[in-house]
Amino acid sequence: MMLNIYEYLEQSAARAPEKVAFSDETESVTFRELLRRTQALGAHIAETVGEINRPIGVLTDRTVSTLVAFFAVVASGNYYVPIDDGMPRERLRSILTQVSPPLVLNPLAHSKGTQYLEGLYPIIGCADIPPGEGGSPQLLSQLRHKVLDIDPLYTIFTSGSTGTPKGIVISHRSVIDFTDWMAETCKFSDTDVMGNQAPFYFDLSVKDIYLTLKCGASTHILPKKLFLFPLLLLQEIEKKEITALVWATSAFNLVANSGALERVQPEKLNKVIVGGEALHAKRLNLWRRALPQVQYTNLYGPTEVTVDCTWFPIRRDYGDDEPIPIGYPCRNMDILLLDEQLHLTAPGQPGEICVRGTGLAKGYFGDWDKTRAAFIQNPLNPHYPDILYRTGDLAVSNEEGLLVFLTRRDGQIKHMGYRIELGEVESALLAQPEVAEAVCFFDRERDKIICCYVSRLERNLLARSMRDVLPSYMLPNVWISYDALPYNANGKIDRVKLREDYVSSNS
Repeated sequence: MMLNIYEYLEQSAARAPEKVAFSDETESVTFRELLRRTQALGAHIAETVGEINRPIGVLTDRTVSTLVAFFAVVASGNYYVPIDDGMPRERLRSILTQVSPPLVLNPLAHSKGTQYLEGLYPIIGCADIPPGEGGSPQLLSQLRHKVLDIDPLYTIFTSGSTGTPKGIVISHRSVIDFTDWMAETCKFSDTDVMGNQAPFYFDLSVKDIYLTLKCGASTHILPKKLFLFPLLLLQEIEKKEITALVWATSAFNLVANSGALERVQPEKLNKVIVGGEALHAKRLNLWRRALPQVQYTNLYGPTEVTVDCTWFPIRRDYGDDEPIPIGYPCRNMDILLLDEQLHLTAPGQPGEICVRGTGLAKGYFGDWDKTRAAFIQNPLNPHYPDILYRTGDLAVSNEEGLLVFLTRRDGQIKHMGYRIELGEVESALLAQPEVAEAVCFFDRERDKIICCYVSRLERNLLARSMRDVLPSYMLPNVWISYDALPYNANGKIDRVKLREDYVSSNS
């Protein structure tokens, strides 16, 4: 049984040493070279830190060298903390203050983050460490054999409701189980070439990274600038003969809305897997019409469950207004739908998605109160420790037994005496042919539903068309038109900024 994720790299380097594992705009690395470089840097980390299971900060960008740094940390018997090199100074310092790393790795040729850290933490420039001939394999082996599969592999920080970032601690076992399941279920192999979209400080990228190592596949890191030009992006996918895309739903929607699929249809592409936000049928149908040979899969899961906990392979046509299920639990994962009293909901009734299984995070780094609030004892099992993660998301099981995502728990509002799921309002908006993007939130003080949208339709015409699909009490009261909605660093629509803009304009 595999105990350490680094074994994926060792096995692929033995099977296909000269095959390119990862490439970016300027650099590529074979499995043999990746193993050699990570061992050399890993030995330096091990000798510097002198301990195992310590958090090591890694400044990240969309580069091969970032991945070398990740794997070097793992080779040293420690775990990595990805840090966006472009994040604001106070957020960067907030994260590092929480984890207090013994050192920070800078694998980047041009780093912004290092100027904020000088004198605060030891910083190692990865380019300054000679590649050598594999470092000290004996030392690295000794250290890794002390690391258990339940020990951390990485800690990823996400936004917290209080404004303080939350560090989510994920173990080797969780990633190994998830990667093994996904490789088997989604039929990944050494023939696949993956087109990476997600930044490496975002947990969606875990799928690209470790499927590549496990399967001996290849991943091309798609340049960030190409996502501003979907036509050029599709041409790059075709040029690199990419076979699989594991993308955020927002990036999938961006391409769908651009019209570029009508001009370029990459011939080698056979798998498109999306997650991170609700998938709407209208965007899916644009992709399916252009690329009918592709297997599309919808995944769902927060960072706390090791990327995803449910999956749904799309094998039939859906109308533009039909909900796309999030499907079934992933292997070795279980989903319970619980009501506000933590009782199982009746069939067909919505409930909070609560997750159990090997994918659960170990908790939030250094924050026992938040951990205890979100990771709770299974209320259906009073006999022994059995932990559930409360996602805060609502879903329902449909007549086919498939899970259908509804909205965030805090997305349920009471307006004009009615309980309303804002996700339902958004779905109705996004089903309209002329609506490219739409987000709704609730102004409780003024008892108004606010809609921020991108559409070629004039506001009054859009509002009038929605009267045909929603009851009057569900219609937005305030319509705010945008040329494009803002996105946050994780590639999701920035709902916080939209709300702040609205509050600012009405204060």
